[in-house]
Amino acid sequence: MTDAPLPPPTAAIVALRAQQVRDRIARAGGDPAGVRLVAVTKGFGPEVARTAIAAGLVDLGENYAQELVAKVEDLARPEDPVRDVRWHFLGRLQTNKVRHLAPFVALWQSVDRPGLVREIAKRAPEASILLQINLSAEPQKGGCAPDEVPALVGLARDSGLDVQGFMGVAPAGDPTLARPGFEQLVALADAFELPERSIGMSGDLEVAVACGATMVRIGRDLFGDRPPRPG
Repeated sequence: MTDAPLPPPTAAIVALRAQQVRDRIARAGGDPAGVRLVAVTKGFGPEVARTAIAAGLVDLGENYAQELVAKVEDLARPEDPVRDVRWHFLGRLQTNKVRHLAPFVALWQSVDRPGLVREIAKRAPEASILLQINLSAEPQKGGCAPDEVPALVGLARDSGLDVQGFMGVAPAGDPTLARPGFEQLVALADAFELPERSIGMSGDLEVAVACGATMVRIGRDLFGDRPPRPG
């Protein structure tokens, strides 16, 4: 006999948890008003996206194209449309999904190869993007190698895209292991005079903020554990 899934948190609970995240940012030496909180709703249903918005969170992150489009459609129901949502695409992205996402994504955070740059430039001219850097050299994680960054920045700019900064995912495990990669990403952002550094998640937020994060991507500490993806 399996345990029944827990009900999703209420808007009041999510708002409280968001404030706790901002308190952590402050304790780590960051400015909660200057570090954008992206609420990662991947794996949850549209009701969690609605709850996040009701809690005052307007930057929502998704890793799967189909889930993002489904949530956009749900939030646009004629009887109660939701406005003022900024969708961030965070996951590894196939080029053939770009055209489906182009009308909805405010910030493409996982741009990591020339073909994806060209497809986004074609489907969403002048789009705002972050280039994802693979900070751990783990092949299962997306991101370009650090030595590929200059060429990719140049291509994206030449293609008319608005390169705002870089995104990175730390290796799993001890949060202190994230520091070298985060510092490398921030140094690259400084070198290219780019303002955005999307680093840090629920487990390594403090390290990311100490290294100079301007954006953190939080799922579990807002919404709890994700339900298992259907097989």
